[in-house]
Amino acid sequence: MGSGRYLDDPLTFTRNPPSSSSPITVSNHLDSFLGESTSRSGSFESESISDADFGPEILAGSVQFYERHVFLCYKKPSVWPARIEASEFDRLPRLLSSVVSARKSSMKKETLLTICEGHDGTETSNGDVLIFPDMIRYRRLTHFDVDTFVEEVLVKDVEWLPGNPERLSGSYVFVCCHGSRDRRCGDFGPSLVSRFREEIELCGLRGEVSVSPCSHIGGHKYTGDVIIYGSNINQRVTGHWYGFVTLEDVPQLLEQHINKGEIVDRLWRGEMGLLEEDQKKTQEQRFQEQNGEMISNREVIQESANRQSRAVPELNGDYCQQMENHTQNITSERDISVKNASFVISRSKNGSSCGAKVCAALSMWLENWEREDTYAALSVACAAASVVIAYNCYKQLK
Repeated sequence: MGSGRYLDDPLTFTRNPPSSSSPITVSNHLDSFLGESTSRSGSFESESISDADFGPEILAGSVQFYERHVFLCYKKPSVWPARIEASEFDRLPRLLSSVVSARKSSMKKETLLTICEGHDGTETSNGDVLIFPDMIRYRRLTHFDVDTFVEEVLVKDVEWLPGNPERLSGSYVFVCCHGSRDRRCGDFGPSLVSRFREEIELCGLRGEVSVSPCSHIGGHKYTGDVIIYGSNINQRVTGHWYGFVTLEDVPQLLEQHINKGEIVDRLWRGEMGLLEEDQKKTQEQRFQEQNGEMISNREVIQESANRQSRAVPELNGDYCQQMENHTQNITSERDISVKNASFVISRSKNGSSCGAKVCAALSMWLENWEREDTYAALSVACAAASVVIAYNCYKQLK
């Protein structure tokens, strides 16, 4: 039985355009792809990389076109062989791979097939099948059911009733941990899964975000490789791929991508349903929108500053002249008020000694009028004069 690459190396098959009737093309030349080398034992394979392979500029557009992703939950990464789809001892993934390959020309959607971790007695048991973007889980697929399952679900796009399909909700994170395929993913992937699970607990996202190790998804040179499936703000199911993900990036992916629905562009590789060139264009468009928003924010800040400058005149020559004229007016008003107050008080000096004392106090106070507010000083002076006049009138009446 010929082996198919798409199961453990789903992105390395020859891509057909969306209008093609052959969603999956199987290749038997994995060893020559991207400079991969195989050890003589066949237990370890790795992509050759160089310094030029690293950096965010080479991430966008690295996901080949596909429209549907099928995950078979099966055992755990530590027991997956490098070619699990061709393993003599793993009959279920081998049969599923073979039937999908045989029926590829009849499928309407270009489909990827990947293995993810499955444990009996847990949420994802051996034989469970997860399908995105359909957001459907089929329970307990067996090797007896493979033919009918592929025919009904993947070829005819209808429900496989014996499987009692379940609707999925929330977000699903898959991390490449295929150590027998590439040591980097085998070493770093499990740590990344653990960090995701820790942050999910800390953020209270248990039941909303699921994390699973998965087999090779293509591009081991981008380790850590992460795929996130879930609904965006428009309730459309999306699948976004990230590369070069580190432990420190996990909180940002949870907060920015899953919680806010915003792409983390510095790690973004591509998206389900987009051709490679469209992925690059999409990222460029996001950059333009972000730059436009930054420019818009700067304009808002500048306009706010302009309003403030209009509310508070600049300290230029005109403004200084205005302030000087205003000060002169206040001084003139103050002089007039002082003279009027002095005249009123002087008329009352022929009164009692009390009146004389009041006049003396007012005389001393008048010397400091320059430091007081004009209107307040005038009010005090008038009040004092009224008291003196009233007192003199009272004395005359007696």
